[in-house]
Amino acid sequence: MTVLRSVGALGLAGALGGVLAAALAAPLVSGGGLAAMGVANTFVDLPPAPREEPLAQVTRLLDKDGRQFAQFYEANRTAVPLGAVAPVMRRAIVAIEDARFYEHGGLDVRGTIRALLTNTQAGGIRQGGSSLTQQLVKNILVESARSDTERDRARAPNLARKISELRLALALEKKYRKDEILERYLNIAYFGAGAHGVEAAARRFFSTSASRLTLTQAATLAGAVRMPYSTDPSLGQAHRERLKGRRDLVLDRMAGLKQITQQEAAQAKAAPLNIRLRPEPGGCEQSDYPFYCLYVKQELLSNPVFGNTPAERRARMARGGLVIRTSLDPIAQRAADRAIRRHVSPEDTEVAAEAMVEPRTGRIKAMAASKRFGRNPGNRKNGPKTTFNLPADVAHGGGQGFQAGSTFKVFTLATALKQGWRFNDGFQTPGAMSPAQGYRNCAGRSVNDPGTRVLNASGEGEGGPHSIETGTWKSVNIFYMMLERKVGLCNVVRTARALGVTRADGAPLREVPTFTLGVNEMDPVTVAASFAAFAARGLYCRPLAIVEITGRDGRRTHVPPACEQVIEKPVADAVNHVLKGVFDKGTMHGQGIGRPAAGKTGTNNGYTSAWFAGYTPALAAAVSVGDIRGSYRFPLLQGVQIGDRYYGSVQGASLPGPIWVESMGPALRRTEPKGFPGPDMSRFGGGHTPGLEKALAEEKRKKRGVHPFFRRHRRLFEWLLGQSPTAPSIEWQQEGRADRLLRAPRDDRPEEERPEPGPADGPGHPGMLGQWRPDMPGQGRPGVPGPGHPGMSGHGRPGGLEPPGVPGRERPGRPGRDYPGMLGRPD
Repeated sequence: MTVLRSVGALGLAGALGGVLAAALAAPLVSGGGLAAMGVANTFVDLPPAPREEPLAQVTRLLDKDGRQFAQFYEANRTAVPLGAVAPVMRRAIVAIEDARFYEHGGLDVRGTIRALLTNTQAGGIRQGGSSLTQQLVKNILVESARSDTERDRARAPNLARKISELRLALALEKKYRKDEILERYLNIAYFGAGAHGVEAAARRFFSTSASRLTLTQAATLAGAVRMPYSTDPSLGQAHRERLKGRRDLVLDRMAGLKQITQQEAAQAKAAPLNIRLRPEPGGCEQSDYPFYCLYVKQELLSNPVFGNTPAERRARMARGGLVIRTSLDPIAQRAADRAIRRHVSPEDTEVAAEAMVEPRTGRIKAMAASKRFGRNPGNRKNGPKTTFNLPADVAHGGGQGFQAGSTFKVFTLATALKQGWRFNDGFQTPGAMSPAQGYRNCAGRSVNDPGTRVLNASGEGEGGPHSIETGTWKSVNIFYMMLERKVGLCNVVRTARALGVTRADGAPLREVPTFTLGVNEMDPVTVAASFAAFAARGLYCRPLAIVEITGRDGRRTHVPPACEQVIEKPVADAVNHVLKGVFDKGTMHGQGIGRPAAGKTGTNNGYTSAWFAGYTPALAAAVSVGDIRGSYRFPLLQGVQIGDRYYGSVQGASLPGPIWVESMGPALRRTEPKGFPGPDMSRFGGGHTPGLEKALAEEKRKKRGVHPFFRRHRRLFEWLLGQSPTAPSIEWQQEGRADRLLRAPRDDRPEEERPEPGPADGPGHPGMLGQWRPDMPGQGRPGVPGPGHPGMSGHGRPGGLEPPGVPGRERPGRPGRDYPGMLGRPD
């Protein structure tokens, strides 16, 4: 009873009263003077070691070169083996927390009494009373708690909790070796400043690793463990002063234990803390590549491969300690970012987005947008930031997308070539048409719309002969509406589906006559992946951002491409041959990247949006432009200032096209140029279009007979003479203090080699006078309202990033329709 009286003399007061009562029970049990068998059973019949849940660790995203660009975590922790911790750090933590750690069996009676006496004399906590094993048990119980009640019970300052903790500590000592216990303790302990575990603490406090810690750094971290909140160096100078005091205490303790000399301790105490706090951002908003990061995050949260339930997937992402290697190419990403930033400002309500996809693998190389990612000040709807993943679909954090316009003509082109059409096959087209017959969806139902009148993109109502080639190069709407009817609407839809085409909002594709004119809202990732299939000679690969996953156990799981041959190689080669002409003879004439490329422009009815999608054998990309407030509430990309330039109208070749050109060139700078395989001319060459040769000769004759000045400024003169209802597109550029009219560069080529101005799908060079014909599916004539049939291009369903509850456009004499906005929330 002497020991108990001694304890009573000390009053069992203060923070260590419960600790000492529990600790001193062991001598009574082992000494033979047992007061009761229950006490003996308490420490002989031990429970199993505490249940240990995997520690929450950081999940890291790496680019294709292995560089980290984002991370997710519930707790900033990276577990490391004991061998990856500097020996001086191991000695420092043992010295201050449990100097006899390697001598006792989980309960250090001498250390507990010494700590009580030391702390009583000091009037505060100078040494810990619990063994290092006991502290590990407490941390395990807190980490493994599945409810707040369990967590509070693990921290309760009472005798029952301490006795339970002691029993579990003894059980843990039986389960693990001492070094294993120390390793677990160093990985689970909280050091302050959001750093869990010694590796995260070394990075956070000193921008180094646990293996490279010096004596002063190790002593600093060892001192922080006891009071991590009051010594948090990120909270100000007073906290740093307390941390320095704790560091010096550790150094004195190490000197007292002969682990270092008094001189070494004095020198270390004289040194400043030299805290070099390293930011540890979590989530996508602080990533250098936030839109790509968001795509990967949504893939992790939505794909059942990563967990059976959303909660399980979220926990695995936040706690799993995964290392996820992606296909992000920093060179391509920076090229896309720079090209978009050069043309579109974050402050503009018009937004540009681009995605780059690798043919034959589907690996996403870049995702860029003109807005910065995040919330605007005051959570304003409009501003320089957005919380939507503009290059992606709804499933990956994006919005409803923008109507893809004439980029969809490629699916009709591929269907026709598959059915045996040749390059020069074609027919006469009228100046206008109504889809009154011959259109059936894939359910076999008639979807004709005799009340809608479709004109060519120029709005002039002029018809004429067109072939597969010229109809594509000039992007002739009526030609493609008629071609779609000839090859079958459902066949075109099936071609698009085989090439991975799905709506951005996840709804079923709208199988209507204007399908070929791009009525469906799309996202750049999906469009780029579908065009990449042509570059891969008909091999479609599902878009893929994650290449490899390494678990916390070091096991690596490779994620292979998911590809399927959906179009015959000869058909894909023929498509490539025709789409190459878009750069040579069509709507992108004069805009190239110095290597073989193919693509298609797209401008929507009423200038609601504009696109360009194109590819080389090595890389495909798609660029969209539209108004983030909703392309139907704010449809007119006409007479607008975007970036530092004024646009009379935004067409596929005037803004998306240049962004594509300026991004693809740098993105491919380390890739050897390669051409496309030539088409099988025995299968696709030749063909006949009645009247086409005569029409082309007449076109060439007219071009020669018009003075270059009048040809270049044709629209200006038509407007002055009252033949055009709108003024010509004129762009002004601020240069110094004067405004300068942008004019076309001098063309020194022979007259017969110069291209005809004003191709149907938009200007051959942005800002040039006379290049004025928009590609407008379903557009009415100038001054006449266009049709309003829901489901026709540009009518009825809001596209882009529309706020909720925006009314649809009205068909004359019919009520309008309301449609929900993107993701049910405004940006």
